[in-house]
Amino acid sequence: MISTFSINNAQRLQLQPLEVPNRLLLGPGPSNAHPAVLQAMNTSPVGHLDPAFLALMDDIQALLRYIWQTENPHTIAVSGTGTAAMEATLANTVERGNVVLIGVAGYFGNRLVDMAGRYGADVRTMTKPWGQVFNLDEISTAVETHKPAILALVHGETSTGARQPLEGVGELCRKHGTLLLVDTVTSLGGVPIFLDEWGVDLAYSCSQKGLGCSPGASPFTMSSRAMEKLQKRETKVANWYLDMLLLGKYWGVERTYHHTAPINLYYGLREALRLVAEEGLENCWQRHQKNVEYLWESLESIGLKMHVEKEYRLPTLTTVCIPQGVDGKAVAKQLLLDHNIEVGGGLGELAGKVWRVGLMGFNSRPESVDKLVEALKQVLGK
Repeated sequence: MISTFSINNAQRLQLQPLEVPNRLLLGPGPSNAHPAVLQAMNTSPVGHLDPAFLALMDDIQALLRYIWQTENPHTIAVSGTGTAAMEATLANTVERGNVVLIGVAGYFGNRLVDMAGRYGADVRTMTKPWGQVFNLDEISTAVETHKPAILALVHGETSTGARQPLEGVGELCRKHGTLLLVDTVTSLGGVPIFLDEWGVDLAYSCSQKGLGCSPGASPFTMSSRAMEKLQKRETKVANWYLDMLLLGKYWGVERTYHHTAPINLYYGLREALRLVAEEGLENCWQRHQKNVEYLWESLESIGLKMHVEKEYRLPTLTTVCIPQGVDGKAVAKQLLLDHNIEVGGGLGELAGKVWRVGLMGFNSRPESVDKLVEALKQVLGK
């Protein structure tokens, strides 16, 4: 006998096929996926231990090493969003009482603080106003003062659009026996990154921004120094799902079952990485820079200002100051409903003060800029 709940539920849904609006996603992420990525994700799945899928995992690892510019053997995609990869860096390397120094100049620096504390770290912070960055002298003073086991910095702060310079930081960390942990969520694929050259020990990212595919298959890498700390732990990693000693056996030569991977998301990630490699990494970086400069010039031409100093702006995400007397939420809503364009609002200290405009991956094109600026002119004109 069919329950009343089932009947009512069926009536409410009317059993219609899924329909969603076709938006131009120019917010802080996700970005629109390349048609080839969408096609890849629409491919029939195979088993997560199928030889064909294991070969695809090898492709992902090799391509991630190229895009991150690293030779780290332990370079994988975490089955989860960028936040899962973020947590994995701390879960594997933090032991109770370890001093973890975190640079906080935005929302995601604060998230690292919260996560590190949950794993028992002795958390110390250095802070800057949202939208500013730390210079090497400031970082050096903080490291010498706190002598951390881990220094965590956000390379591309999604809440502010600021790019943290990393040159010289790795050398400083090695001098003090400190691991360098870097958030590349909003920079990977669109901003020059040289993990090995910079001496980065742990890094994570996501799949739905500069790489331009669906969220849920998130890049993660750790150096031999970080792996050595993991292997010498006195206690097990508190997070079983994100334990890299276990995941390493699935991604490594053993191919030991760990979990059922999100097959089709990995298809999409592999294709997105292939597209970056096909374009050429430097060409990809140059495209993002060229198009974001066009965005800045176009926004300035209609009287808008940027929040971050030009030297430190991300080419993937721009914080645009909301003019005095303008309702930022109302403008974003009108852009979405009338023009099918998504932009983001401010987070934390920047709530109500900026719009966050993403120009990432497949969306980093002049036509994306033209559509947004024309729509903004119409909405602000009203």
